[in-house]
Amino acid sequence: MLGPAAAGLLLVALPFAARAQQGDAKRGEYLSKAAGCVGCHTEEKKDAQPYAGGRALQTPFGTFHGPNITPHPQAGIGRWSEQDFIRAMREGRRPDGAHYFPAFPYPSFTRINDQDLRDLWAYLRSLPQSSRANQAHELKFPFGWRWLLWGWKLLFFKPGPFAADPAKNQVVNRGAYLVNALGHCGECHTPRNFLGGPKKSRAFAGSRLAKAPNLTPTRLKNKGDGELKEFLLTAMTPDGDVAAESMAEVVQNTTSQLTPQDLDALIAYLRSLPALPDEPK
Repeated sequence: MLGPAAAGLLLVALPFAARAQQGDAKRGEYLSKAAGCVGCHTEEKKDAQPYAGGRALQTPFGTFHGPNITPHPQAGIGRWSEQDFIRAMREGRRPDGAHYFPAFPYPSFTRINDQDLRDLWAYLRSLPQSSRANQAHELKFPFGWRWLLWGWKLLFFKPGPFAADPAKNQVVNRGAYLVNALGHCGECHTPRNFLGGPKKSRAFAGSRLAKAPNLTPTRLKNKGDGELKEFLLTAMTPDGDVAAESMAEVVQNTTSQLTPQDLDALIAYLRSLPALPDEPK
């Protein structure tokens, strides 16, 4: 039996536990910036509503269109449960169980931890609704067959949250989480094979397909931390060059929005990677 004092403490603690389970929308807003969600889920036109979908992604397999992820009950994800959202991010599955195409970077998002997923979900639920209808993907034969994705996942997808490397310090592990889970940087900066699977032995060595440079110390060793920070905050190099349009958007939406501590952690992790030669041209 609990005594009166212990029972009182339990009653006080329960609301706090419930709130933690519900997720923190304000924290989720920061996580959405770290994950670059607005880029893939916002149409490329003036005054487009953020997160209402419509962004076209051109790939060798066809064109993918980012969906509406506002809480609209028909056009968006308003009828989803939190578990539907976690399953999409963790397992790459729709509420009806069908596989998502990996243009949705769930191979990286699967590593997001449970509390961050709850906070992200709380933020998405707080967005203004949009009735913008989703567009069907335009994929080449036979890549539109979702049932083929079970084989792709078997080869290239390992679900589960991020696990810290005990051999690395806290800062580097935070950077690893930002780069590999939330930021999903490897999705563009790692070369892929003919099936669209990442070449894990060449992680972050750059991609000709995505026109993304090598992020390992091979390219970064001649750049100081201050120079890298300035680029990730402004998309400009010391000699006045500006990042390509796609990376400039990443800087605007994501890296420039990170806290100074997270920016330091991101750079520390990239510096810890094995130095790999650039992807052959």
